[in-house]
Amino acid sequence: MSRVVVLYGGMSAEREVSLSTGVQVIAALRQAGFDVDSIDVGHDLSAVLAALTPAPDAVFNALHGRFGEDGAIQGVLDWMGIPYTHSGVRASAMAMNKQAAKAMFASAGLPIAKGRAVSLSELEAGDPLPLPYVVKPVGEGSSVGVQFVRTGDNRRAEIAQTWSFGPTALVEEYIPGRELTVGVMGDRALAVTEIRAVAGSFYDYESKYADGGSRHIIPAAVHPDIYAQAMEVAVSAHRALGCRGASRCDFRYDDTAGEPGRLVLLEINTQPGLTPTSLLPEQAAHCGVSFPELCAWMVENAACRV
Repeated sequence: MSRVVVLYGGMSAEREVSLSTGVQVIAALRQAGFDVDSIDVGHDLSAVLAALTPAPDAVFNALHGRFGEDGAIQGVLDWMGIPYTHSGVRASAMAMNKQAAKAMFASAGLPIAKGRAVSLSELEAGDPLPLPYVVKPVGEGSSVGVQFVRTGDNRRAEIAQTWSFGPTALVEEYIPGRELTVGVMGDRALAVTEIRAVAGSFYDYESKYADGGSRHIIPAAVHPDIYAQAMEVAVSAHRALGCRGASRCDFRYDDTAGEPGRLVLLEINTQPGLTPTSLLPEQAAHCGVSFPELCAWMVENAACRV
């Protein structure tokens, strides 16, 4: 029996999501036959290092957000020589930095939204793109901090003045239409899911994690060409960043003028949520992979210094 340590909690804005993910993973790994310990990660790195000594056979990284999926904890585990789940330092850091990830996607010829990183002073002074557009933190996940600026909206200067996510913001064209997502296990795309937020048109943090906050339609009822393209692009994005293990790509699908329409890759998540409302486990189950089997597969594919 392998000894696995689950890291969860963390210090990011996604701490509560990580705690939920960790609880699910711990139970699933025990069901799969692993000897499981857990560490609620906080600000004291020395305490984490002490808890990882002696070293386990593998670490299941259930952290989300900064320090958990941006390459930081991955570097620590590489240093210690402990295999861990999900992507390594480089892929994690690039995926967490939306500007860097977009540059890699563009170089790979993948369909991305028009946009660029702007300083807060530039955003405060005027519209950096034609309306409507989306303002995003460069380095946050789970839709934290995302804002929409529409025609007739006078909140642009206020958004810039109250921004708490660093000196720059990523501004992108607004893509109308539907929200799609594709999970990847290794080099295999699982399925295309359409996400419909119940409370409104935006799949925000509440829609993602509140019970009943969204409806998931799997397989998505989209044009066959778009379905195939989404599956292909998700695997290509996974490879372009050098991801390993599981990832999940989020898309906008503009079918407002009819099908087949336009598919746009928004971002890749190297630490997909594993909560009761999360999409990756749902897609795995759709493909016949139970949650304990999914978690066990992640541990079996754990590695370091990659």
